[in-house]
Amino acid sequence: MSPSRCRCCGGGARGQPVPAGPAASPPRPPGVRRARPAQPDSERRRRPRPDPRGRALAGISPAGGQPLLGIIPCSGSSPARDPRARSSGCAVPARSSGGAAGHGDLRNPARSAALQVPAEMASAEPGPEAAAEAEEAVYEEMPGDRMELSQRLAVEELISTEASYVHNMQLCVCDIRAHLQDKQLPELDLEGLFSNTDDILHVSRRFLKGLEAVDSQGQEQLLCISTLFQEFKEEMEAVYKVYCASYDHALQLVESYRRDPRLQEEILDTLNATVPHTGASDLSFFLVMPVQRVTKYPLLLGKILENTPSSASAHSALEAAARAMAQVNANINEYKRRREVATKYPRPSTLTLRARLARLNTHSIAKKTTRLSRLLMHEAGIVAKTEDKEYDDLEEKFQCVASSVATLKENMASYLGHLEAFLLPTPHLCELQMEQGPAQQHRRLSRLLQSSVFPEFKQRVDRLVWQPLCSLSDMLEGPQQLVKKRLDKLLDYEEIQERKSEMGSVSYDEEAAMNTYLAINDLLVAELPQFNQVAVQLLGQILRSFSALQLDLAAQVLHHAEKELEQLPHGHMALPSFWKVVEDSLQQSGAQLRAFCQAFETVAPSPGTQPLTPAEERKVLSLVSKHGPDKLYQVTSNISGSRELDLTLLRGQIVALLQSSDTKGNTSRWLVDAGGPRGFVPAAKLRPYSPEQVQQQSVMQLLGLDSDTERRRHSYASPEAPRPQVATFTPTFQVVAGFSFAARSPQELSLQAGQPVLLLEPHDKKGSTEWSLVEVNGQRGYVPSSYLVTVPVQQPAGWSLPV
Repeated sequence: MSPSRCRCCGGGARGQPVPAGPAASPPRPPGVRRARPAQPDSERRRRPRPDPRGRALAGISPAGGQPLLGIIPCSGSSPARDPRARSSGCAVPARSSGGAAGHGDLRNPARSAALQVPAEMASAEPGPEAAAEAEEAVYEEMPGDRMELSQRLAVEELISTEASYVHNMQLCVCDIRAHLQDKQLPELDLEGLFSNTDDILHVSRRFLKGLEAVDSQGQEQLLCISTLFQEFKEEMEAVYKVYCASYDHALQLVESYRRDPRLQEEILDTLNATVPHTGASDLSFFLVMPVQRVTKYPLLLGKILENTPSSASAHSALEAAARAMAQVNANINEYKRRREVATKYPRPSTLTLRARLARLNTHSIAKKTTRLSRLLMHEAGIVAKTEDKEYDDLEEKFQCVASSVATLKENMASYLGHLEAFLLPTPHLCELQMEQGPAQQHRRLSRLLQSSVFPEFKQRVDRLVWQPLCSLSDMLEGPQQLVKKRLDKLLDYEEIQERKSEMGSVSYDEEAAMNTYLAINDLLVAELPQFNQVAVQLLGQILRSFSALQLDLAAQVLHHAEKELEQLPHGHMALPSFWKVVEDSLQQSGAQLRAFCQAFETVAPSPGTQPLTPAEERKVLSLVSKHGPDKLYQVTSNISGSRELDLTLLRGQIVALLQSSDTKGNTSRWLVDAGGPRGFVPAAKLRPYSPEQVQQQSVMQLLGLDSDTERRRHSYASPEAPRPQVATFTPTFQVVAGFSFAARSPQELSLQAGQPVLLLEPHDKKGSTEWSLVEVNGQRGYVPSSYLVTVPVQQPAGWSLPV
């Protein structure tokens, strides 16, 4: 066989010169490349050109550096170059196992046969057409092998970078965070810095284990990688979206720690002690890794897909995996945008009144006016309201949960207040004049309950019920604010949509307002179901905890009470015998109580009349002048009005009876006049009042009775004991006509100046106080109220009005 020629540069075999003749290619000037045969445009676009840097167009085995194909470029740096060809600058073809020069794949006989040079072509000097065809065959085969190499390198990059990423995350979680936790710096918010890196590390370790397992599966490797991404896409989205949403907050913390020299020094000390080889200057070097990694997955899959032939079996699976990871990144971005909206709008609720007023301007006022008009048109039915059945159901359930939490919180606050009031008094500390018996046992039990059982119960209620309930109530504030903001943005959205349908386009700000409404609505629809479920679970847990605490309290009280009951005489009695003793004791106590009440009513003196102040005295005179002395009653105890027309009176006040029943005929509520206001009071808290009782006290004081006589008058004497006789008291005032009046109609009555009259009613039938009904010498009629005056009457010596 004739020496073969180099197909890369057309040189002679192993340094031999190229023979002259018509079959040889013409010589080229230095630096000028030989022209290739003309090819159609489609062929030129389809066939990639050789690497200008002289790299192997066929694959290089990563293990030993041996070429996968038997062709090596002229200027390549492969170790398979023959030193004898250096003088001509041309590489020597690799020999096959048979020792002959060949251009085939050593591992693929079919490919080797396809690329084998025919013997007749090697036995003679090839012409220009034959050389071009041979060169064309080489160029057509090279792109497929180069694609295979790039594919292998992309897969190796995926696995190696994943291993490096997992290693760095282990350093971040297991070394850096643990070292900072050991420092116990209260200023460091480790939860805000590292977020859910534990979950990310757990998912990444499992994912790396799967990648390493499919590394040795040959042709099925790409299909297994695609399946692995499909299996982990949901877990990756769940953990990475939480981390990416809190990443900005972590960067803010890092920036704040950088401004604190002491904290920055502690952080640098931790980095130098745990990861000195990385040269990291702050924590952001590691915190950014999860964000970068999740965004790189679609790029790595896309690189593998670019180097996978469309006819390959794994091509469609790789496309699906690349789309899935791109969708994961899109979902993470959308979640992050929703979180930003969620944290943006609850802020105004904490503004002060001055800050709210400062935010008012013409734009905000116009916007609020537009919203109000839109809302009124909704209520009036002028415009249709946008309905969202799914959201309406979620909001209804959320409002039900919020109302339940608010009601429970109010009731629990009242319960704790009553419990606090119950623990304040300490009756068991009072000295009982009983040194033994059931009273002392009750005292011991009360002291035990009051000092240990009830305070412990209160602490447990506060820790297990009240604090979680307050936390749940605080959790509801954010969604409640978003629900209100959604309504505002919905009104804006409808207004802009209507304007867009009329004009065909909207401004950039209006488009942003529409997108804001859509983001808030999507956020609520996506997260309200989970929030409602969690809130209901927490509410149920709080109620179960409160019920369990009540059962524990009852069990503790019963346990301590049983130990005290065992020491009582009837502690070991049978239950029927015990109830018999209880019934007998109750009957005996009831009989004693009835006898005591009868004796008390028999010997108890009538309650004394409360002394009156000068203001009360004037009010009594006015009531007597209007209603007469037989209508006066005195309040025996404080009255607190609980109904709409009830009066609130103090003990000792004087009232005049107007009607001995209410409007429904109930005789237990009387209508009275309290000297101005009128209303209903309980009849049981009134007793007849006579000025004679007050006068008796004044006469006794004037007669100079000694203290013994006074004590005897108030002692429990028999009913037959003689009582001192005192004169009766007559009113000390009189209504007279201040001016003369001549009647002008049959209903009126003539009067003479100074003539005494009897005032019957201080008003006419229509309730007007300008006329009064009086009686003079047996005749009745109306006279002007301004013509009547009240004058005092000369009193007997030694008598005075009650003070």
